[in-house]
Amino acid sequence: MGWFLYLLECVDGSIYTGIAIDVQKRYAQHLAGKGARYTRARPPQKLLAVKKFRDRSAASKAEYAVKQLSPAAKRAFCAKLGPPKVPKPKLRKAVKKSPARRPKAAEAL
Repeated sequence: MGWFLYLLECVDGSIYTGIAIDVQKRYAQHLAGKGARYTRARPPQKLLAVKKFRDRSAASKAEYAVKQLSPAAKRAFCAKLGPPKVPKPKLRKAVKKSPARRPKAAEAL
């Protein structure tokens, strides 16, 4: 599965850095105003970069390191990673439900 580090460009030009298991879902939360306080005040414009890590610990360490960078260094980091490749979430198979059967009048008695 893995964890992802992602960088967003906000409407004011600032860059938000975060981690998530499902980047698409987390980005949608940010867009809906249900993400971090930072992105509620500065809505994201676009996803700049995504990088996969083996576990949460590695992703958190990378997040901390990126947050220490200057805005110019963050943009250089994004350019080095190239365009974001957002993984498709694994969907559960839908379970077909058979329609409820109504008992016949004779069966009900």
